[in-house]
Amino acid sequence: MSNSPLPKFLLGDNTDFPTAIFIVHTDYPRFIINLENDEVEWLEEFTQEDEKELSAEAERLIEEATAFYDREISRYDN
Repeated sequence: MSNSPLPKFLLGDNTDFPTAIFIVHTDYPRFIINLENDEVEWLEEFTQEDEKELSAEAERLIEEATAFYDREISRYDN
């Protein structure tokens, strides 16, 4: 776990989007992914060089976000 005072991922929902489930990534690069449609909203601004570097990192982080969701949901079932 990082030294951040916040968890790396947060699970969220919103009554304005009743079928959507959101995962918020709180470390750099910060983003919100809507698991209903896999849409990612980046909360950072990137240069073109950053975008090239972050493409592989982003894929890994999105996989981690999905694994976090699966883990959290499995804990509700117990």
